[in-house]
Amino acid sequence: MSAGRILVVDDDPQIRRVLKVTLSGHGFEVDDAKNGEDALEKLREARFDLLLLDINMPGMSGLEVCRAVRAGSEVAIIMLTVRDDEADTVEALDAGADDYVTKPFKPSELLARIRAALRRAPGGQGPAGRIVLGATTIDFDTREVTSHGRRVRLTPKEFDLLRYLVAHANKVLSHRQLLQAVWGPDYGDQVDYLRVVVNQLRKKIEPKPADPTYLITEPWVGYRLSVPAEQS
Repeated sequence: MSAGRILVVDDDPQIRRVLKVTLSGHGFEVDDAKNGEDALEKLREARFDLLLLDINMPGMSGLEVCRAVRAGSEVAIIMLTVRDDEADTVEALDAGADDYVTKPFKPSELLARIRAALRRAPGGQGPAGRIVLGATTIDFDTREVTSHGRRVRLTPKEFDLLRYLVAHANKVLSHRQLLQAVWGPDYGDQVDYLRVVVNQLRKKIEPKPADPTYLITEPWVGYRLSVPAEQS
């Protein structure tokens, strides 16, 4: 039985070859693409559970591919980068990636990240029905968010975080609790991941993102979703 279908997207043929051998050896079905355009074509032709996507490619960059995929798909995406700095983290998560891994990486580390991304909670878990936050309506049954009558697209991580916050409305949730609930048990210390997704989420649901009404920062602790009593 296949552990999942993965598309490896990297302009380096050696990296593609090594990843195909490694991942196939752990039960995954693996295809590869040498550039962004090739990747998008393969995604139109077949279903994949996860993309391993190089952030720096000639032509269409990994970030551009990620944004294009996120415009119509919730497939898990892990970005691969040669730099380990906060700017890369912000860019990758802003584009809609679930996670990112720095080259060179240990196969065990990559496999752990892949398994965590594939364990993403199915849409049926958590709160159901609708909740209204000012001019924003969140429908958990259809996974649709509208603001001022217009649909707003959330990335999978943004939606998962919002769903967890709503399930624990008006409670202070620590950084570690949110990270482990949304990313998995191995993600207790990546506060920068959480910060990026919270900032993006505020831009989509808050009337004034710089002065949030609903998604409140609890200094040195975490976050709290302030929901009117009739909604909680």
